[in-house]
Amino acid sequence: MLTVHHLHTSQSERIVWLCEELGLDYTLKLYDRDPVTRLGQADYKALYPMGIAPVIDDGDLRLGESGAIVEYLVTKRGGGRLALGPDDADYPHYLYWLHFANGNLQPVMGRAMILNRLAIQDDNPIRQSTWTRLDLILHVLEDRLSSVPWLAGDAFTAADIMTVFSLTTMRAFCPLDLTPWPHIRAYLARIGERPAYQRAMAKGDADMTPMLS
Repeated sequence: MLTVHHLHTSQSERIVWLCEELGLDYTLKLYDRDPVTRLGQADYKALYPMGIAPVIDDGDLRLGESGAIVEYLVTKRGGGRLALGPDDADYPHYLYWLHFANGNLQPVMGRAMILNRLAIQDDNPIRQSTWTRLDLILHVLEDRLSSVPWLAGDAFTAADIMTVFSLTTMRAFCPLDLTPWPHIRAYLARIGERPAYQRAMAKGDADMTPMLS
């Protein structure tokens, strides 16, 4: 039996969404954040050494790290669906964007979130370099989405599932105005129309309106 341990408003939404897209049979266990620290509480931290989301159980296996879980489920449970193979012309794009999410977008969003929480002034060079880097990342995303409907190309893939959290739910912790990025906003609108995404958000974060604009 596959169990997804989902911490509210966290990266584990990727895994709930992936399970819905793949039509997997799974059990969803929900965990609340600490109302003061906004971090996972003791019951969630006890699941895995890193104490962060996401975590899954698949039989006797317990696995963390959203990228690893996505690749595991696509391969082991999904029969390779939502992935592109080496013979596909868009395979390099799929690989690039699959890893871009946690290699570039998510770390910079996280850095910006911390600087906001510390109330670092706008003229601080670290803050300035962080937002300059984030602006570059959004430019790269905008440019890609100006020519293709999905990040890998014509096909919706796990690369999209890896990316969307940072552009939507992460903004609850790191406010970000997407008005200057029309192709990113159109992309998020397409995401919001996917029945599997709607089901996942309703199951995992029913009290939150997805930030799709």
